[in-house]
Amino acid sequence: MELRDLIVTPFVIVLVYVGAYLVYSRVTDDWTRRYFFPALTAKIVGALALGFVYQFYYNGGDTYNFHTHGSRHIWRAFMDNPETGFKLLFSNGKMHSDVYEYASRIAFFRDAQSFVVIRIAAVFDLITFSSYSATAVLFSVVSFIGLWMLFRSFYELAPEQHKWTALATLFIPSVVFWGSGLLKDTITLAGLGVATFCIKRIFLDRQFSVSRLIALIVSLYFIFLIKKYILLCYLPAVIVWVYAVNLTYVRSAMLKMLMFPVVTMLVATLGYYAVAQVGKDDPRYALEKLGSTAKLTAYDIAYQTGRDAGSTYSLGELDGSFGGMMKLAPQAVNVSLFRPYLWEVRNPLMLMSALESTALLVLTLYVLVARRRMITRSLANPHVIFCLVFSITFAFAVGVSSFNFGTLSRYKIPLLPFYTLTLIQLYFVNRPSTVDALERTE
Repeated sequence: MELRDLIVTPFVIVLVYVGAYLVYSRVTDDWTRRYFFPALTAKIVGALALGFVYQFYYNGGDTYNFHTHGSRHIWRAFMDNPETGFKLLFSNGKMHSDVYEYASRIAFFRDAQSFVVIRIAAVFDLITFSSYSATAVLFSVVSFIGLWMLFRSFYELAPEQHKWTALATLFIPSVVFWGSGLLKDTITLAGLGVATFCIKRIFLDRQFSVSRLIALIVSLYFIFLIKKYILLCYLPAVIVWVYAVNLTYVRSAMLKMLMFPVVTMLVATLGYYAVAQVGKDDPRYALEKLGSTAKLTAYDIAYQTGRDAGSTYSLGELDGSFGGMMKLAPQAVNVSLFRPYLWEVRNPLMLMSALESTALLVLTLYVLVARRRMITRSLANPHVIFCLVFSITFAFAVGVSSFNFGTLSRYKIPLLPFYTLTLIQLYFVNRPSTVDALERTE
């Protein structure tokens, strides 16, 4: 915390709220406007809280490597010479002599994924005079925009469930905390929200516009640049979603039966192609390398880069093969969704994660018991299929490649809104409206 934070951050927060006030009437209705400012406030508080935790609990960490040891050097280059600043901003990890003075001080300069976040932070630094807190607030606004779009996507499918949908997309504690600050996860989480909204509009609602297509491409591109493995789980789920929704337009049961194997093969082919394209330029994410990448990542996080982030866990031995990785799938999904258990808590942040995981386990069991006679029918809902496919495959991906509860608590936040939405839809699908009479009269 510096003097510039105390001066600039309040001013930036005021501007954010003024901007939010000017637009909120266009993106809300009578039911959703009650969540707009509380959700925005939660994101801002989450971003600031994350900075305090990294400064006073961790004594540094990724968020400070992105800013203090990252984007601030680009900002200083701009202050010294704008031409040098632009060269550094678009250097793509190439340390030319004219930017060496600044680039050599950037911790993640040669880490392509991290440098994307540093460059985004550097752009915000030009507005905030390189105030960490103010830049973090702008990151929280980006996250809020993406999650608000995710909220609207599923609110439009079932307006009567607005309270639960808001809780799932806007107010999950770990998503608010880990998905608001100056981290990779904030950008990728926002990208998922924007992408889901645009896909729904373009392919499901059939409301095509050039601006939505551009927003979709940009959001997927930033996810690709920062965390390719998210797309490995997301794209196949999206393909299933789009085809499943369009299949519901076919009224003939016989035609559906005839189309099912054809559509299944098409979805599998497109899913495979999408995954192959994502990993084409990075051998770590090629299909034949996924097993070895998961092994290297898991052991690196557990015993090297993430050893101070929280307690380690083990699912069994990873042998580097895809088959060996798949054998650990049940344990990996379980650890992502329902662990750490309360008796595994080793520090305050793990307690927050354990309480949340316990609540998710209780909610899962409640829905399975309460809707046990309707589960099969509910699983035929295309929106349930989409959320379930993405959340379970992503839970497997991060669970099998983290091996550290502290790191896992960050990595798993993209799945939490979608998994919670799955449970909400399973519980309420085919049920009468639950909006209470007072709300109907508002």
